[in-house]
Amino acid sequence: MFNETFKLSNDVEIPKLGLGTWLLDDAQAAQAVRDAVSIGYRHIDTAQAYKNEAGVGEAIRSCGVAREELFITTKVVAEAKTYNAAAQSIDESLAKMGLDYIDLLIIHSPQPWVEFRDENRYFEENKEVWKAMEDAYKTGKVKAIGLSNFLQDDIENILASCEIKPMVNQILAHVSNTPIELIEFCQKNDILVEAYSPIAHGAILDHAEVKIIADKYEVSVAQLCLRYAIQLGLVVIPKTANPDHMRNNAELDFAISDADMETLKNVEHIQDYGEHSFFPVFGGKLK
Repeated sequence: MFNETFKLSNDVEIPKLGLGTWLLDDAQAAQAVRDAVSIGYRHIDTAQAYKNEAGVGEAIRSCGVAREELFITTKVVAEAKTYNAAAQSIDESLAKMGLDYIDLLIIHSPQPWVEFRDENRYFEENKEVWKAMEDAYKTGKVKAIGLSNFLQDDIENILASCEIKPMVNQILAHVSNTPIELIEFCQKNDILVEAYSPIAHGAILDHAEVKIIADKYEVSVAQLCLRYAIQLGLVVIPKTANPDHMRNNAELDFAISDADMETLKNVEHIQDYGEHSFFPVFGGKLK
């Protein structure tokens, strides 16, 4: 699985499987990244909002694998909605991680988290942020640029005036929550979709209908969910600090039938992510 990649619209190759680091502090993230790299992972996903870029950077320097063999993603904080704020945040991420370049830089959200999916869409502000992203791309600070949590009209707003098209849109996507129309819109516009929380932050693991299908393929529910997203053409970035889970998440050498894919697309939507339901990455408001 580790050698399988998708190609972005600028011909940069991105591993289909990555490691998410959400909710890990610097020390936990550093250890998780070192463990993941030793297992075979080459794609690591972090964000300014995770407050662990320094830990990820430490792991990159100490993992024993050359920097150019790794694919590192980070995200401009959702609250940076001016050109200058975005440009500053890019430099801060590079400094915190101790890197000369970032492989993929994405806008974490079209709106600040406290206004996520509210009436103010920040269309003009996001164009300014995108200009800063384009300039960072042109100067080689980043190898690819994209979006996260952007809806179709948010993306159309960028496409209407951009010089460089977004290469990625990272969204919440998993069995029981598959935004097919948005995925297809992105794919028609050569925008690769990445699925964060592809195992529904664990909320899907006890789902009886999904477990029956997993048992049919003699795999875990987590493995089934990851394979499902990959067969939809999505990058998956499951978060874990557990090396055993990292290994299991990479054992995806099976194919889901078309019929079972259709069943999984139509699994009833999970409404409750438990303790993480109101974390802003899931669309809730900061308290």
